Amino acid sequence: MRLLMTSTSYPVSAEDWRGRFIASLAAALAMKDVVSLSLWAPSGDLPNGVVSATTQADRKWLERLSEQGGIAHLLRTKKTRALSSATVLLWRQNRAFQRDPPDVAHVNWLQNTLALWGTTIPALITVLGSDFALLRVPGMRFALRSVLRQRRAILAPNAEWMIDELERSFGDLAEVRPIPFGVDSPWFDVVRQPQLQTPCQWITVTRLTKNKIGDLFAWGEGLFGDNRRLHLFGPMQEQIEIPSWIDYHGPTHPAELLRDWFPKARGLITLSRHDEGRPQVMMEAMAAGLPVIASDLPAHRNLITQKVNGWIVPAREALTEALAHLDDDAANQALGASARQWTKEHIGTWEDCSQRYIRAYVDLLETA
Repeated sequence: MRLLMTSTSYPVSAEDWRGRFIASLAAALAMKDVVSLSLWAPSGDLPNGVVSATTQADRKWLERLSEQGGIAHLLRTKKTRALSSATVLLWRQNRAFQRDPPDVAHVNWLQNTLALWGTTIPALITVLGSDFALLRVPGMRFALRSVLRQRRAILAPNAEWMIDELERSFGDLAEVRPIPFGVDSPWFDVVRQPQLQTPCQWITVTRLTKNKIGDLFAWGEGLFGDNRRLHLFGPMQEQIEIPSWIDYHGPTHPAELLRDWFPKARGLITLSRHDEGRPQVMMEAMAAGLPVIASDLPAHRNLITQKVNGWIVPAREALTEALAHLDDDAANQALGASARQWTKEHIGTWEDCSQRYIRAYVDLLETA
């Protein structure tokens, strides 16, 4: 089948953190004989077997958009400019669908569904947690429903907690089928030796915005110091003052985490208040056998069974308890092993994920 995938994010290089999951998914799909994959996305190294559907003019425009921080950043900070950019972005994607209509469209991010207007191409639409803010925009549900009426569609959230809202909004027009993303195989092969590190090393990997940081700075005060260090990784996307007790390293990339940090880390902490879907870095940490301490969000509860394969902390007292418990080597290793096993059974690799998507593409074609 001829598949055209669209994405507004893609890694420029192996060291780039942006859109990393798109590159991993594209590589896994391209290995399947049943798929001929074209990708409309920003410039970057394409996996073997993937053909670019992005014109030179599109690439230059997307590069300028990336220099401004990307469409999501514009929506947060410069709404007037973001509206104009979003309109052009949808128009450019629509032209890609019109130039060479595929058998199936795979659209990443719910808002990009609007680019299918005027076509009847069957579509699988990946829905992430951040997309739910879009549904609060006046008229957006109506616009999305208008596009969905024109085709056979599957809405594929990457976590089960999104099902109810999507069913209420679009269940009469499209199937809602949760399809979890995968994890790159090397994460499952990480050999941890956190007990050898003095002081013990905890890590947080996130974009630096107030919502993504959440309560980390307030709750962590006094819990980290000489015997327990917290290392923070991620791009500064809002001007945030970082406390002196945090070791801030700036942006990172998967290879650095895999090689230098996950093997020696005591665990991963995320206290986000952001609209999360199913955070990729949490799944990678769990696959690597790291205990994860996370804020009380639907996205986090979707991954973590309390004190079995991770720890949900609704308040500072719970964070204090979790850190104290995981200071113990045996308890730390046991929770990490449970996290890895759960991830193997319920998430799997990107190859497993590609099989889930292919089943959905076939269903779209059989019922179109």
